[in-house]
Amino acid sequence: MAAGFGDEKAPGDSLSPSADPEHQESLGKVIFTEGVEVQCPPHTTERKLLAKIDFHVVPFLCIMYLLAFLDRVNIANANVFGLSKELGLDGNLYNNALVVFFVPYVIFEIPSNILLKRFRPHVWLSLNMFLFGFTTIMQGLVKNYSGLVATRFFLGLFETGMFPGAFYLIGMWYRRHEAQRRYSFFFNSTTLAGAFGGLLAAAIGKMDGLRGYQGWRWIFILEGSLTVFVSFFFFFLLPDFPEESKWLTKEEKEFVAARLQADQGRASAERKITLKDVGKVFKDYKVILGGFMYFGLIVPAYGYAYFAPGILQTYGYGPIQTQLYSVPPWAASFGFSMCIAFLSDKMRHRFAFAIVAICVSIVGFAILIHVHDNNHVQYGALFLVTSGVYTAMPVIVCWFNMNLGGHHRRAVGSAWQVGFGNIGGIIAVYAFLKKDSPKFIPGYSICISFTILSIIACITYGIACMMQNKERDENPAGANMTEDEKAEMGDLSPDYRYLL
Repeated sequence: MAAGFGDEKAPGDSLSPSADPEHQESLGKVIFTEGVEVQCPPHTTERKLLAKIDFHVVPFLCIMYLLAFLDRVNIANANVFGLSKELGLDGNLYNNALVVFFVPYVIFEIPSNILLKRFRPHVWLSLNMFLFGFTTIMQGLVKNYSGLVATRFFLGLFETGMFPGAFYLIGMWYRRHEAQRRYSFFFNSTTLAGAFGGLLAAAIGKMDGLRGYQGWRWIFILEGSLTVFVSFFFFFLLPDFPEESKWLTKEEKEFVAARLQADQGRASAERKITLKDVGKVFKDYKVILGGFMYFGLIVPAYGYAYFAPGILQTYGYGPIQTQLYSVPPWAASFGFSMCIAFLSDKMRHRFAFAIVAICVSIVGFAILIHVHDNNHVQYGALFLVTSGVYTAMPVIVCWFNMNLGGHHRRAVGSAWQVGFGNIGGIIAVYAFLKKDSPKFIPGYSICISFTILSIIACITYGIACMMQNKERDENPAGANMTEDEKAEMGDLSPDYRYLL
């Protein structure tokens, strides 16, 4: 972290937000915005300031979401240790319990981001962190199917703001060409959660019978208790928006605001988000495309997260072996995703990297559909699936979010993308059914179909951005508009250029 995620003096500071970040030239320690020169504080450098931001923003959000994702998907590990058997979850009852999570999770994404801005991130996120940790503990104490369904509902409700809130917050700290590796590092807390969850479940599973509780109950109780414990500290450690931060001096805040404004235009942070703002966002068809880009990848992502332990069991592994074998694909995904993120930021390009990563996952699913007699090949295909899906997702989310200009459009747009996308989770939990074991051909086929949908949405979005950039270059407008009017328009401003 001290090195600022490998940042160098990046050529991204421009005279105005109209300059394409592909061609911006470095201005050293000085940023010009609205005709005013803003000097980097003499006690620091831009590189050191960025490292300071990295240290205060990224690690704590990563740990927060690691715990959130762990509490969300540890039910898959718990099921290996007898959850369905003890609660009598016959047929599709286990799948039904999984799908309940997504009902509040999808509905309350946008309201959560609005409340995040109103109450400040460190308050809203730490409160919800405490609540979903407590709900996870209660999940370990349920006596029947009804209790499991109730806890899954409230878990979805309290986790609804974690992912879009964190993405929205990160996007308000970094310039577009700096953001991908931060987004990918944050997003890949999910892959770390998958790896960590498998190792932790293997260890906790050995507590089976302790104090009369089966091993699956201890998974929920201990992991939920960890989240609750950490939430108290995170009330003080989670970051707020740049203009609200207490660990930056006045001069540092001004320089941070200037460098972001030079890259993205003004944020309009001072005005509250209204229902009218929400309605305006959805008039832009690119916002709808952003939802479908993510929606197409959520199905394979949750399909793997929830059912990987069950799939591995069909290869003949025992409960402990299953948990341990689930770790390497997650770890490989983390490494591949970070490599792609660094390349994407270096080249200041998103589109091609998203498509390549999605194609990697399609190859993995194709192998799983056609190979059923070689466990080594099938296990290798899981590496392709995780590496492709969990690499493409942060690229797509970063690409879309960082192309949204201003607080209002980014708050609503990021929540919409994640909220709509997670409808795919409802499909994912019914993609892999017991009756389709061990080949799971319907599940793998569904996953390939939705990844193709994501590719189509990505291509359409990329073309739309390219066409609007070209149109604004050929027909410059906005000469008679004030800076306040342009700030209100966000990325719809005639001076704004989209990153491809």
